[in-house]
Formats: sequence, C-alpha cells, structure tokens
Amino acid sequence: MTIEQMAEHLDYQVLAGTLAAEVTALVYDSRKIVPGCVFVCIKGAAFDGHSCITQAAAQQAAAVVVEQDVEIPAGVTALWVANTRQALAVLSAAWFGHPARQIKTIGVTGTKGKTTTTYMIKSILEHAGHKVGLIGTIETVIGTEKIPAANTTPESYLVQQYFRKMVDAGCDACVMEASSQGLMMHRTDGFIFDIGIFTNLEPDHIGPNEHASFEEYLSCKAMLFRQCKVGIVNADDVHTKDILKGHTCEVETFGFSRQANLRAQDVTYIHRPGYLGTAYRMEGYYNLPVEIDVPGRFSVYNSLAAAAVCRHFGVAGDQIGPVLKKAKVKGRIEMVKVSDAFTLMIDYAHNAMSLESLLSTLREYEPGRLVCLFGCGGNRSRMRRYEMGEVSGRLADLTIITSDNPRDEEPQAIIDDIKTGIAKTKGDYVEIIDRKEAIRYAIEHGQPGDVIVLAGKGHEDYQEIKGVKYPMDERDLIADILGK
Repeated sequence: MTIEQMAEHLDYQVLAGTLAAEVTALVYDSRKIVPGCVFVCIKGAAFDGHSCITQAAAQQAAAVVVEQDVEIPAGVTALWVANTRQALAVLSAAWFGHPARQIKTIGVTGTKGKTTTTYMIKSILEHAGHKVGLIGTIETVIGTEKIPAANTTPESYLVQQYFRKMVDAGCDACVMEASSQGLMMHRTDGFIFDIGIFTNLEPDHIGPNEHASFEEYLSCKAMLFRQCKVGIVNADDVHTKDILKGHTCEVETFGFSRQANLRAQDVTYIHRPGYLGTAYRMEGYYNLPVEIDVPGRFSVYNSLAAAAVCRHFGVAGDQIGPVLKKAKVKGRIEMVKVSDAFTLMIDYAHNAMSLESLLSTLREYEPGRLVCLFGCGGNRSRMRRYEMGEVSGRLADLTIITSDNPRDEEPQAIIDDIKTGIAKTKGDYVEIIDRKEAIRYAIEHGQPGDVIVLAGKGHEDYQEIKGVKYPMDERDLIADILGK
C-alpha cells in the first residue's frame, strides 16, 4: 500500500515529498517508528508527537502527518491535516482494509448502562447464532481471546485493529462502548456505525482532563448520531432531543413512554432472600414477558435497548427472553450467593452519582437493611470522597468504610475524608482499612433481609498501592472468607 492509497479518504495537503512510497507500518507512538512507516504526530496532555519529526526522518519514516506548522527535514514526505487524531482514524481504517465494512458495528453511548447493554446485545445475538466481538470498559473480546481494557473506547488504531481481528476470526458483528472522550478524540472516526444507541445522560466526566462543561459532554455524545445509520435512543431521557440535534440517522426509540417503539409495561420488582430481579412486559416491536436477574428500572432500559438492536438482526422474540433472564456482567450489580438469609452484590459504582443511583434503586426493594461497603481511590479528587460519604450516609443503613486503590496516599487519610462526608448525615458507619476484613465483617454481620453492596471495585481484580498493582478480586476474597 502506498502513502497515496492509504490517504485516499483523507483531506490533506502535501507539504513535502512524494506519495508514491510503499508503507511498512502506521505509527502514532514515537517509540515504534520503523523505516518506511507513516508517523502520525499526536499532541497529548503531556507529550507532543510533533517534537519527534526529526527523529522520524532519522529513522527513515516514509511520511509524517502533522497539524501544526513545523520544520520538515529533507527526504521525508509530510502531510498537513486539520486534526491528526481524526487523520489517524481514517488512515487506520485504510491500513487494516476497512474491516468495519465487513461486519455490523454497534456503538453504545450514554452516562450509565453502556457496559451492561453491550453484554446483553452480545449474549442475545450469539444465542441466535451470530459471532460477536466486543470492545468496552472491562475488556475486548474476540472469539476466545480477551484483552483487558485501558480505555472504554481504545485509540482509533486499536479499534480498527480489533475490527480486523474480529473479521479474520469469523465475527459478523461488533458491539462497542462509545465514550464521550472516545468520540471527542475521534477514536470512532473512519467508519460509520450500523447502529448507535443512547442510554441516558447525567452530569459526569466534567472537570480537568475531561470535559469543560456539561454542554461539551452532551455535544460529544451527540456525535455518535452523525456517525451511524440507525439511532436507537431512550425516549424518556430529558436530553434525548438535544442528543439528536443535527442527527443524520434513522431514529427509533425505547423506554416506558407509550410513544416509544419498544416499551416496558407492568414492571414489578422481585425480592427474595439472596435474589433481586425485575419483571415486565415488552411491547411494540416485540411482545413478550421478560424477567431479568438484575434489579431496577435501569436494567429494564438496558434490556429494551438490547432487544431493539437485535430486531435488526432478525432475532425472534422467543430467543430474547431466555437470554435476558441469564445475562450477567462482571462487576455490574453482580450478585454473589453467600447466604439464604440476605443478598450480597458487587458493583463498580465509584463516584457519587453512580452510588446514589445504585443505592436509590436498591431502596425500592425495601431491604431489611441496606449496607454499603466502599472506599475511594488515592491521587484523586477529595471532593469525590466527601460526596460518596454523604450519599452512603444518607441512603444506606450502615456504611462500611474501607480501602479501594489508595495509590500513593495513606488509606486512613482517604477514610477520614469519607467520614467528613458521612458526618453531614445521620448515617451509621464502621471503618475497617483492610478490604478483605471489611468484607468479612459485612458477611458475618449480615442479617435476614439485608442487601449488602460491595461498591467501587466491580470488575477490577487488583488493588493499586504505591505504584504497584497487587492481585485482589473480591470474588476470591469472598470465597476465601466462606471457605474459612
């Protein structure tokens, strides 16, 4: 493939050199420059790839792609583009042979529910005979290969590389989480999603190194609906109208509204010792009874979104219900059986908004006691600790304060910050620094009818202390506690 062939769909200007050279690699990390490569200069928060142009020339790169006025060394081709991140996405798609044209692509965006919705879609489609790849917060799944995730939406080069691997592995579909950061940084450019999904929107990811305002956050989410053929959106969310401004896709809706194309009716909450679930009737595009082994209204929304997608694959209604009944996601309201008397679950809720949503949902099940065990990460905003402490103190009957990922901070200092938030409420609490001992306390002091939540770690299987990640999976801790 020549530079010209790779740049076929790219809007660029040639600053120097020729486009006839054969390309050996596409690179955006200066440490991976090799002779004959195209090096895309990405400007990040801490490092600017434009500073490595001389290095690229010395290492015989075939071309550099820039977005700034820079001095171009002799002997290297240089292309100017308006945005090198966007260019990387377009070039990556070409480099890997436009794999998204060979599979159905589904992108899921929203504040909450992305991970669960993607796994529900994958489960239903695979039950119906499809082979589905997945890219998301927890992992990338390609057949039997599982790749731990560093970002919810990987860099565009990796997205295209994963698509190519999925096509080569025989996948006919890929479902992926499209985060606001991923959309803003053009990680999902270079192709058009067949289906885009909007779950919901609440103020989140606003602050340093994230989004400057809620308006920016919303506008980034809205980008998906100018990058997909069909948009499936939550009819009940107050921000849906704004999300769809300027959309270029066909639109379908789901929700509780009677005007939604796929809707939930007659919702009931199921609560028995050791189990919480939700049942409802799905109407509209499908008409069938549904029971989910996950509590709350948000689980209904997630399942509706998943079903709405599967309709486009010709999946029959009788194939949807049984799969939704069993669909589970690691670390997302994941119930772990420890007793016939009370319910224990693991959830990733790691900020005040997600914790409040979770505890408010569980309150609707009228537990004997609602017990919340959590900690907060070190080297992060102290405000999060105050806020999470206040939320748990207000909504839980008992808070067990413990460690999360203390990183470079002292665990006790983090706990003291959480206690500052709880002090604003009348909530009862205990503090146990060691997370395993805190979980042991929760289990040994469980009472009939309790709902106990281990919040914050979710799917994570490590604890980070002073720059080192130590193995720590709450499921293993629970098994060890029960075993002894």
